[in-house]
Amino acid sequence: MILTLLGTGTSGGVPVLGCQCEVCRSTNPMDNRSRCAALVETETHRVLIDCGPDIRQQLLRVPFKKIDAVLLTHIHYDHVAGIDDLRPYCRFGDIDLYGNRDTVAGLKHNMPYCFTDKLYPGVPLLKLHAIHPHQQLKFGDIDVVPIEVLHGDLPILGYRFGKLAYITDMKSISHQELTYLTGIEILIVNALRFNKPHHSHQLVDDAVKFAQKIGAKRTIFIHVTHDIGFHDSANARLPKGFEFGYDGMQVEWDG
Repeated sequence: MILTLLGTGTSGGVPVLGCQCEVCRSTNPMDNRSRCAALVETETHRVLIDCGPDIRQQLLRVPFKKIDAVLLTHIHYDHVAGIDDLRPYCRFGDIDLYGNRDTVAGLKHNMPYCFTDKLYPGVPLLKLHAIHPHQQLKFGDIDVVPIEVLHGDLPILGYRFGKLAYITDMKSISHQELTYLTGIEILIVNALRFNKPHHSHQLVDDAVKFAQKIGAKRTIFIHVTHDIGFHDSANARLPKGFEFGYDGMQVEWDG
């Protein structure tokens, strides 16, 4: 099974509009971060995680094939704003979107033209599915378990694929939810920056402690800002077994 990090940046991406810092002016592709999204693939099936405003450009870089499911972490713009751009994939059939109850309700509110009795020609054909934490999901040979974390006070979803977990925008997690991460070997998790606490995102030190608590062997940080500095320099500051992800990075594991 292969996971491709389509995007690894926070809500503003990197470079940040109007910023002239050295990171935003960097010519290293690893310092250029689009909004977070990921693609999980086997030889026969594909699952997309989140669908932000950069999804069109992100999907142009991968083969055009059917997407069996779209797993949404939460309703915030940087994670759902590109859903309309999935309409070309409707040639393979309706697109199944999965999220918690708040996310499903939010999409109906934000995209009413996709959920009326009379759809105008050309709109994406979407099927919404409200899911709950720990619900067993299966898309062909891809097994998924949603995990609930808190984005500030907002309950959102991370997703477990066997020995790999993908969690973004987390600030905290309950003790009960930690039990559903037992046995995780590869953790992909948000780490906003090194300093300056944020009310709804964990920092690098928080993410390191979280990964150590669940016993992950390899941890990859996503949803990061330009404040981390250059990619290579930031990686040099991390303990062994930890690294910053980058757009286009691929992770392979036995599901």
